[in-house]
Amino acid sequence: MFERMNRYVRCMTAAMMLMVAALPLHANDLSVGKPAPPITLNTLDGKHIALGDLRGKVVILTFWATWCGPCQQELPLLSQYAREHAKDGLIVLGFSLDEPDDMKQVRAVADRLSFPVGLLGDPRVPGYGRIWHLPVSFTIDRNGLLVDDGWKDEDPSWTQARLENIVTPLLRSSN
Repeated sequence: MFERMNRYVRCMTAAMMLMVAALPLHANDLSVGKPAPPITLNTLDGKHIALGDLRGKVVILTFWATWCGPCQQELPLLSQYAREHAKDGLIVLGFSLDEPDDMKQVRAVADRLSFPVGLLGDPRVPGYGRIWHLPVSFTIDRNGLLVDDGWKDEDPSWTQARLENIVTPLLRSSN
């Protein structure tokens, strides 16, 4: 019996080590200073907003869900910041990881936001990896280059200070 349990513990330890080793693979296509991978937001009102069409704008891609407490805390701040800086060329695209069955809750949140929202559908996003941790955001400069990789941020939640440190300088610079 002890031998069987010992084998089980070794197998579980090995499986957990493999899972931890695979975590960095979730975003292996992202590199700060390189072009951001293409992505399109299919909004709740049927529009399609492609990242490639937003060249010349500073873009924040934010991934969230209605069931995510930290997401619900940062969304009002991000919405206010987006509203205040739209004239400076800021675009925020909100990707909800909720299920289609949760559309009523998603719309209730989206109706309070100043930026477009759509359901992500599949949490595996080409170029960005599997969205497994929420909230997570990616910031792209006016030239389409990735400036901030949310996977590499110790605390990826937006705060006023974080917005001022990362996004505000991009808004002050021109093409």
